[in-house]
Amino acid sequence: MSINKTGSAIWQGGLKDGKGQVSTQSGVLKDIPYNFAQRFEGTAGSNPEELIGAAHASCYSMALSMVLGEAGLTPERIGTQATVSLEQDAGGFSITKVHLETRASIPGADEAAFQDAANKAKEGCPVSKLFNAEITLDAKLEA
Repeated sequence: MSINKTGSAIWQGGLKDGKGQVSTQSGVLKDIPYNFAQRFEGTAGSNPEELIGAAHASCYSMALSMVLGEAGLTPERIGTQATVSLEQDAGGFSITKVHLETRASIPGADEAAFQDAANKAKEGCPVSKLFNAEITLDAKLEA
């Protein structure tokens, strides 16, 4: 089974003075602007790493829900933040790390079962499998 989803981007101009727009097949993102300053200089606005972080956080949360379900547990809430690290190296720039921070409320779950599920979800999440980067996890079970 293969499921294809499409994202697209248009870039106009040079690296530092140019600008781009990113869109998704679903239309949820449509012509969202991005540029050099938003990506590298801390100017407010979207950038590829932020979008990758959102994709990873959402994928991980769904994967954790699946793994918990397989263990007979249903989460009330899973909140995940993915921090994507972009670093300059000899070859230009690389995404070197992604740190997942998740907080979950799961009735009936004990800490050991939760940590096991959290790590299985980190390894099994399709977006995690995409990265050639270190992926770390800080998972906490909330009361």
